[in-house]
Amino acid sequence: MKVLVSVIVAVACLFTFSAAHAEDILNGAGASFPAPVYQAWAYDYNKATGIKLNYQSIGSGGGIRQITSRTVDFGASDAPLSPEALDKDGLLQFPAVMGGVVLVVNLPGVKSGQLTLDSEAVCKAYLGETKYWDDAHIKSMNPGVTLPHTEITVVHRSDGSGTTAIFTNYLSGQCSDWKTKVGAGTSVKFPVGIGGKGNEGVSNYVKQAATSIGYVEYAYAKQNNLAYTLLKNPQGKVLAPSFETFKEAAASANFDPKKHFDLWLVNAPGKDAWPIAGATFILLAKDKKDSSMKTVKFYDWSFKNGDSKADELTYVPLPKALKDKVRAYWKEHGLI
Repeated sequence: MKVLVSVIVAVACLFTFSAAHAEDILNGAGASFPAPVYQAWAYDYNKATGIKLNYQSIGSGGGIRQITSRTVDFGASDAPLSPEALDKDGLLQFPAVMGGVVLVVNLPGVKSGQLTLDSEAVCKAYLGETKYWDDAHIKSMNPGVTLPHTEITVVHRSDGSGTTAIFTNYLSGQCSDWKTKVGAGTSVKFPVGIGGKGNEGVSNYVKQAATSIGYVEYAYAKQNNLAYTLLKNPQGKVLAPSFETFKEAAASANFDPKKHFDLWLVNAPGKDAWPIAGATFILLAKDKKDSSMKTVKFYDWSFKNGDSKADELTYVPLPKALKDKVRAYWKEHGLI
């Protein structure tokens, strides 16, 4: 009898420990675009609260699928979902941080900021129409750069990707051929090139493939010491990717909580606005209130304590007015 009681007590204690332990873990999955800043925030949050965040950087498409199937506490996507799509799957959505997508190249002797491109050059390279680096249009923008007569190896995402959605929305807005032949979305059929999984995969391919070009979130370019290009924006100004040019793009944003913050930032109107900018979004399930409230606590803490870390990684924190809108949205839906 004593043995039986001991076993029952041990099982009860194990169950209690497991339940308590589960309360200390938050599971999210999705966009690789914000993964560096989410992981940095998670480290600091764990030190402050003891709660651990497991974030799987699997691409926006995977994040949408996992929150739709209710296998994670939250999903993450760089492509905002429409109010209709959110209602259909019983989801809520809010922005978490903003940043920029950059073009990176692997060219002998070319360092960051030495090569200038515009939307026409990028579009034609990704359509496969411009095949060599010494193309006349590229040379005309780069008179002081020695460009080799070598084929352009195009690198793109192979998975469902919000970074791809931002990039292809940028191209669709500036290049009519791209809009009609390929279009925009998290997954498109690229006419040429090789695909890498996640921002990590694209970064690795560009590092390995000589004379290649790819698109990644700026933090990945910095972390992997990849040479980024300058870009001419729709206003005709040649810009370097930076906190300031991303912030200029973000400044044009007018997020509407009544539309669940559904908004794109590409080709923003500011004179100094980086043309391939975007917000990244968190997706919550309406019917998983406990999980959603845990997620909101993490992002509320990050909004209060994580701006300097976002700055350090060259992401743009949400302005105070937008954070207030997000908190009002949480309150409206009973999450705070």
